[in-house]
Amino acid sequence: MTTFAPSALTALIDSPVRYDLAESTCPPLSFSDLADPGDLAGMVLGYGTSRGEADLRELIAAGAGVNAEQVLVTVGAIEAMFLVAQATCRPGDRVLLATPCFPPARTVPEGLGIQVDTVPLSFDHGYRLPLDTIAETLTPRTRLVSLASPQNPSGVRFTDDELRALLAAVEDEAPEAIVLIDETYRESTYGDVPIPRSAAAMSPRVVTCSSLSKAHGAAGLRLGWLTTTDAELYETLRQAKFHTTIACSTVDEFLAAQALRRGGEILAPRARRLRQALAELLDWVPGQPVEIVRPDGGALCCLRLPADRFSDDAVAAFYGRLAKRDVRVAPGSWFGEHDRVFRLGFGHLPADAFSAALARLADALVQSR
Repeated sequence: MTTFAPSALTALIDSPVRYDLAESTCPPLSFSDLADPGDLAGMVLGYGTSRGEADLRELIAAGAGVNAEQVLVTVGAIEAMFLVAQATCRPGDRVLLATPCFPPARTVPEGLGIQVDTVPLSFDHGYRLPLDTIAETLTPRTRLVSLASPQNPSGVRFTDDELRALLAAVEDEAPEAIVLIDETYRESTYGDVPIPRSAAAMSPRVVTCSSLSKAHGAAGLRLGWLTTTDAELYETLRQAKFHTTIACSTVDEFLAAQALRRGGEILAPRARRLRQALAELLDWVPGQPVEIVRPDGGALCCLRLPADRFSDDAVAAFYGRLAKRDVRVAPGSWFGEHDRVFRLGFGHLPADAFSAALARLADALVQSR
C-alpha cells in the first residue's frame, strides 16, 4: 500500500547518521568557496527588495532563459511553492500533483485548505508522466498542476514533448490552471552532459522554481527563486512574498550571486563526482536483490525491494538493519510511495564513505531476506 508520511523527513537535518544515503544534495559549499570575510565587512544589513537583488536576478534569468523582471527571489524553492499555491488557489479549488514528490508539494496546498488530486507515477514505467490519467484527473476547478523535473525522489527528467503534451491537456481540461515545474535538480548533471534547458520560457502558463540547495550544495543559504513570463501573475506573487517574508536575506543574496558567478567551477567537479558515483551504483545493483530506475539528473534515484523476494515484514526488517549499521536511506512513504521503494542519494558522501555505505547496505539486504 502506498502511504504518505513526510513528517519523518525532518530526520535529514535533525538526526545525523554516519552514512547518510537519504541525503539528496551535492557536497556542501563553505563560506570560503564563495567569498572572503572582508567582503561582508561593509555590508549594510537593511532590508533587501521584494523582487531580489538586481544582479542576482540577472544571473538567474540568464540560466533560465528569461528576463530578470521575470525572476522572483525566494527563501528556498519551498517559499516559491508556498507563494504559487497561495496566489493561485482558494478553498474549493484543486491541485493536481504528480507523485511521488517532494513532501511540501503536497503539504503546502493541503495546509491552505486546497483539495489535492494525486496522479501516481509508476516505478514499473520508469516514473514517466501518465498523460491520459492526468487528462482524466484534471477538472475546470484545477488551478495548479505541480511536478518536478528531474523528479524528487527518482531523478527522472521529463522530455520537452511530455511537457508540451501536459500543457495541451491543461489547456483543454483546466484552462485556468498554472503548471509549476520544480527544477531544483536541473543543473545537477553527470560528467560532461550539458545542463538541459529550463522550461521557464515554454509557456506563460508555466512557473518554475529552483534553488542553490541541491546542485550547488548551498542549502544553508536558503536561497531560491521562481520564474514566470506572465507579468500579472508575477506581480501577484511579488505581493504575496512581500506580505509574508518581505524580502530575502541580503547576505544570502550576496553569497548566492557569488555562487552563480562561479557556477562553472562549482558545478563541474560535482558533475564528475556524480558520474563516478552513479557508475559505481549501477555496477553494484546487479549483484543485489534490488531494482533501480536509472536517473537522468540529480544526486538521487529510486531503488525497490521486489515483492517476490521481500515480504512486507522483510521490508520493515531491512530498515531496522540499516539503522543498526548507521546507514540511512529515504523510505518511499516520505514521498508518497510504498516503503519497498527507497530513495538513495549518491552525491553527498565522499567517495570512500559512499563505497562503505553501499557495502553496509548490501549486508542489510542479505540479512533482511
